[in-house]
Amino acid sequence: MSECAESGSSLGDWGGGVFNGGAWLQIEGRRVDVHYRDLDVVEHELAEARAGRFEWQSLMFHLAGIPSYLVVAELAINRVLRGELPRPAYPDALRGAAPPVWRGQAAMGLAYARANHAAHGRLAETAGMIEQAACQAAHAVLAARGEWVTNEKRLLTRAGLRDIDRVIAGLSAESLIEAVDEARALCDAAVSAARGAAARAF
Repeated sequence: MSECAESGSSLGDWGGGVFNGGAWLQIEGRRVDVHYRDLDVVEHELAEARAGRFEWQSLMFHLAGIPSYLVVAELAINRVLRGELPRPAYPDALRGAAPPVWRGQAAMGLAYARANHAAHGRLAETAGMIEQAACQAAHAVLAARGEWVTNEKRLLTRAGLRDIDRVIAGLSAESLIEAVDEARALCDAAVSAARGAAARAF
C-alpha cells in the first residue's frame, strides 16, 4: 500500500474544541481524511449530550460551526473498523435542548443581516448571513428529529431547506430585506414542522 500525506498535523494542532487535529491522505489513489479524537473529551461530550448540554464551536469549512456533540454522532453512526465502541442513541434531553439554541442563532443572524446589511444594499454580506442562518436552522431541524450530524455537506437537503438556494439565486441589492424575510419564513417553517412532528412522536 502506498500513501502520501498531503497535509497533516500533530495532536491538537488545528480545530480546537472537540476537533483535535488530523491529516489529509491519499491512499492508493483515494483521498482519506484522518481526524484525531481525545477519548476523554469524547466521554465528556457523551455525558453532556445525554444531559442535553452542548457547545457551539467554530471550525474551518463549516458555515454554521459545529456542535460539541459531533463526536458523539461519530460514535453513533460511523463504522467501527476494529474493536468495540458505544453506539449512543440520540438523547431525548438533547432533542429538547438543541433546537431552540440553533433556531435562536439563526433568528439573531437574520435579524442582524436585515438591519445592518440588507437595509444598506450589501448583497454579499446578506447572502453569507442567510446561508449561515439556514445551516443553523437545519441543525435545529435534525436535532428535533433526533438525527445525528457529522458535517454540513448534506445538511440543508436532509433538513428540507434546499429552497434557500432559490432565495440566494434571486438576490439583488434592491430586494435584500424581502429575501431575508423569506429566508426567515423558510427556516421557521422547517423548524416548527420538525418540532411539531417530534412532539407528536412522544
